[in-house]
Amino acid sequence: MEILDWLVKTLRDNPAIAIFLTLGIGFWIGKLKYKTFSLGTVTSVLLVGVLVGQLDIPVPGPLKQVFFLLFLFAIGYSVGPQFFASLKGSGLKQVLFAVVMCLIVLGTTFGVAELFHYNKGEAAGLFAGAQTMSAVIGVADDTIQTLNVPATDKTDWTNIIPVAYAVTYIFGTIGSAWILGTIGPSLLGGLKKVKQQTEDLERSMNQDPSSSDPALVNAWRPVVYRAYKVDGNWFDTPHTVKEMEDYMESKGRRLFVERVRSGSEVCTHPSPDFSVNKGDDIVISGRREFVIEDESWLGSEISDASLLSFPIERIPVMVASKNMVGKTVADFRESIQTKGVVIDSIKRGGVEIPVAAATRLQRGDLITISGAVADVNATASYVGYPDKPTTASDMVFIGIGIAIGALIGAITLHFGGIPVSLSTSGGALIAGLVLGWLRSKHPTFGQIPDSAVWVFNNVGLNMFIAVVGISAGPTFISGLHQVGWQMLVAGILATGIPLILGIIVGDKIFKFHPAITLGCVAGSRTTTAALGAIQDSLQSTVPAMGYTVTYAIGNTLLILCGLAMVLL
Repeated sequence: MEILDWLVKTLRDNPAIAIFLTLGIGFWIGKLKYKTFSLGTVTSVLLVGVLVGQLDIPVPGPLKQVFFLLFLFAIGYSVGPQFFASLKGSGLKQVLFAVVMCLIVLGTTFGVAELFHYNKGEAAGLFAGAQTMSAVIGVADDTIQTLNVPATDKTDWTNIIPVAYAVTYIFGTIGSAWILGTIGPSLLGGLKKVKQQTEDLERSMNQDPSSSDPALVNAWRPVVYRAYKVDGNWFDTPHTVKEMEDYMESKGRRLFVERVRSGSEVCTHPSPDFSVNKGDDIVISGRREFVIEDESWLGSEISDASLLSFPIERIPVMVASKNMVGKTVADFRESIQTKGVVIDSIKRGGVEIPVAAATRLQRGDLITISGAVADVNATASYVGYPDKPTTASDMVFIGIGIAIGALIGAITLHFGGIPVSLSTSGGALIAGLVLGWLRSKHPTFGQIPDSAVWVFNNVGLNMFIAVVGISAGPTFISGLHQVGWQMLVAGILATGIPLILGIIVGDKIFKFHPAITLGCVAGSRTTTAALGAIQDSLQSTVPAMGYTVTYAIGNTLLILCGLAMVLL
């Protein structure tokens, strides 16, 4: 008993220990799965925090706000390039859908809250859980503090938010994945039909085969390097490298001379006027189908390890140049400035999308390219900015960005006596959006490594959630009795109705392809678990084409809808 008393006293005197204990146990429980069911990290951390909070541990208020602002800034930074790029051009249709979807979500959740006569705290918790938008907990908390109501009401409302969230979040996650992955295809004509339509779309896009398993390497290599002994009749007279490449292009085959060996001398990057003679050994690069099409004019292929032993570089490049923004993968392949280089993968807003001929590149996309070192470096400069791995984050960019955003968010305007503001959290989100977009245009500053963004997103949010859970712990049980089973029913309605309506609107009004419709609904609701369920169901990555733009819009608007939920 003395040990238990000592532990409780130590945790009360050192709340940081309680927070890290909550984080560790919460992340561990969040990884556990039973078949396909998992609580998820955020819900697990919240429930563990509530359990630890039963010890009545006081946590300093500013602590949770610091981590929450860091989380919101990172969210904005990640989706900023796609958010602003989508406001013009071909993405406008998906932007409009995401706006409509967010309004459906807000209207449905508000209607359900009115139906059950919920107060502001219960309504905000319902919105956060049913729409799996954990950030709304913090935004709603901030907004409630600005309201002109008695302090006791503010306390009651903020304490009930995590309770309502915990009750509704589980179906918000599992139900979304089930509705979009199972019911969704049925609403669009049946799973078999939608799968066939998706396969047809893939073929029309000329999608390259790929694998999402990092342990697997694709046997298909679109660009190859082959060595030949130059002994064809065409070389009875010497020809320059330019003449050779022009001759191949005249036959519709874009091939390039990478190396030439004359006697014992090897020219690693022959100039256009370099002369190739009969008996020389050369290395040709290009699309596989072009290289193997006709070799008789050139000579016989040879196996020469020394001639083919040269470094191949593989680096991520941020699309930032006007040369490639808005162009397709097919345009990339046909450009003379990208010779000998292949796109291995494309990530947009952290989500991998298909490397298909018709895929259109956007500013801020991260493409991984590979090829000979000189070719890759030249291509990287042409396409944008090499985003080579680093462990350092631009803390000047992060610190000043969050401070300025929070200051702007703190400005309060009064309309008819009603105080309205973005709140410091909303300001941090907007700052992240703007600065993330600015980095995509001028990628020489503001770099934050993916690993750091992961820490800001996951640790930032879950630190905040841990503090919320610990602080709400003493009143959680009484709050659970207060919301009762009705909150679970309300959550099912608030989750399911917008998803079904979204599928119908995407199909009947926006006329999206079925796979794109499901991806757009998942993105607008920012439910990555549902995207995974859709892709598993259709056995295709095509739904991600509808996810990225709508995710960027939804991730911003749903947080602001949480603020509106309280004000309404």
